[in-house]
Amino acid sequence: MSRVLITGATGLVGRHLLRLLIADPRVSEIIAPTRRKLPEMNKVTNLVEADLTDVLGPLQTPLDLVFCCLGTTRRQAGSKEAFVHVDYTLVLDTAIAAQRLGAKHLLVVSAHGANTRSPFFYSRVKGEMENALKKERWPRLTLIRPSLLLGERESSRAGESIMAPLFKRLPGNWRAVKAKDVAAVMMREAFTPARQEITVIESGDIPRQA
Repeated sequence: MSRVLITGATGLVGRHLLRLLIADPRVSEIIAPTRRKLPEMNKVTNLVEADLTDVLGPLQTPLDLVFCCLGTTRRQAGSKEAFVHVDYTLVLDTAIAAQRLGAKHLLVVSAHGANTRSPFFYSRVKGEMENALKKERWPRLTLIRPSLLLGERESSRAGESIMAPLFKRLPGNWRAVKAKDVAAVMMREAFTPARQEITVIESGDIPRQA
């Protein structure tokens, strides 16, 4: 039986993943810190704070697995600095806290094109986040790099709504993927014996593995 930490549980992928975790008999307890209170759910301990770091620091529950589904856009965050805080700083804070509490496997939603040398700010920050996690030398690290995510968001992103029809037609790793498929792949990887220390799942492979 596994004790799990999930950050980003109110997001598009996180909501699907939380439902899968609740339904899975291999999961005994789920720690889900959020800014907005979640409905009462079986196995879920919901810690509500405006800043995720305020929850992660004092956390003492031993953990086995950690899922990080945090993610925003620069427009949604309001500034470059706010975007970096969510997509880099809070991801690392999640990892550091989970490692302190004994977790052996970290699974993170990154993004297609993540690269520290990318000319695009979004992709560059994602690449820097991935590199920082690799330096922590996790016993097992899984990075999932979806392209545009499809699904019903609590708050719409105008740019993504406009681009979705195009991204549904693009080939390979550029093609949009369903958020529920990303969540399914994370669950499969979490409970599959490790093949290597670091696993990177590209967007084009997500539908085949879900």
